[in-house]
Amino acid sequence: MNSNASQPAALRVVVIGAGIVGAACAIELLRDGHHVTLIDAGEPGGTQAASYGNAAWLSPASVVPVSMPGLWKKIPGYLFDKNSPLTIRWSALPSLLPWLVRFIWAGASVARVEATASALSALLRDAPARHRALAKEAGVAELIVSSGLLYAYPDRAAFEAEALAWRLRRDNGVSWKEMDAQAIRALVPELDRRYQFAILVEQGAHCADPGAYVAALVRHALAQGATLQRAKASGFDLQNGRLRAVVTDIGELVCDRAVIAAGIHSKILARSAGDKIVMESERGYHVVIENPTIKLAVPVMPADAKTGNTSTLAGLRIAGQVELTSMQAAPDWTRAETLLRHAVATYPALAASIKTAVIQRWMGHRPSTTDGRPVLGPASGCQDVIHAFGHGHIGLASGPVSGRLVADLICGRPTVIDPAPYTVKRFL
Repeated sequence: MNSNASQPAALRVVVIGAGIVGAACAIELLRDGHHVTLIDAGEPGGTQAASYGNAAWLSPASVVPVSMPGLWKKIPGYLFDKNSPLTIRWSALPSLLPWLVRFIWAGASVARVEATASALSALLRDAPARHRALAKEAGVAELIVSSGLLYAYPDRAAFEAEALAWRLRRDNGVSWKEMDAQAIRALVPELDRRYQFAILVEQGAHCADPGAYVAALVRHALAQGATLQRAKASGFDLQNGRLRAVVTDIGELVCDRAVIAAGIHSKILARSAGDKIVMESERGYHVVIENPTIKLAVPVMPADAKTGNTSTLAGLRIAGQVELTSMQAAPDWTRAETLLRHAVATYPALAASIKTAVIQRWMGHRPSTTDGRPVLGPASGCQDVIHAFGHGHIGLASGPVSGRLVADLICGRPTVIDPAPYTVKRFL
């Protein structure tokens, strides 16, 4: 990964966060010949990271924002129904209100969600291909599986009830194949027979082990010359508007550029670089059923549960839920039990073994902005600090192109995608 003669002089770049976005940034920066230091207090690919616990989907169809027209009407129900896909804890409602109001407003009109879908599409449209290339480069090509993604519905009417979501996907280049009950049974015989209609997004892929994948990417970055510091960054030493060093709990790391890719923890770091970001954790949960009695040929999202069901190397992962509460609140493991109930209802063959199965339970923090778009680009207080966080539900899938965009911005060359929709200036 040596730089060529046409590129600018090598810079010392500190990347804060060794999740999927940070790892991708490091690899792309190394490709350009820069000297890269990764900072993370946790184990790369460890359970503390949002990129560890997602549904493992790499979907060009994930362009539909969570906030859609009419969502405000459902908020009272979410406050009372602990079994809904989105729940809000009463105790956290006062502190969440600034985010929640902006979140609802961002999806209040079709025009707004069309703009967000277009912005997300730029990050996702070639995500499977980028992951295949990155995994091959890191020596773990087998972790990216291109089998498509299945959206299962009770009937066509249920699919048509989501017409706006599928129109947004179609408008952004997503194609699909409709499947009747017979075709569904042939592809996923384990699925409950109440699902009589499905959409197969053949462009989609998934990761067989997200944690191992991120760890492999970090190892690859280290093999290419990066260094890894087990530390917690707390801010920046800025002098006359330029970056001198990243401040950490093990001392200062002198550098020319810094990238904030610390997920939900990025909000505090962004403040020290001059930006107040309205970002909260959309807490997500997953369960993994070890050695399950079924193995899915393709990942499935049942329309009634809104969960991502994926056969991974560790077992059958059922991921989903959006829980809005304070960062410090203890996990509500009834959310995991809800996921298990959905799993048994979706795949009847699990019922006989679920009580004796070994179950892994996980909760993590999706770093979510109010408009559903990540923050990518220079900080307001210092152009030497680059934001790369707030990816919400698409962090794993959009990691590679985010890394390329960050590297392009640092090199000052034409960018892989237009950075304008993700600028921090939209919050000012």
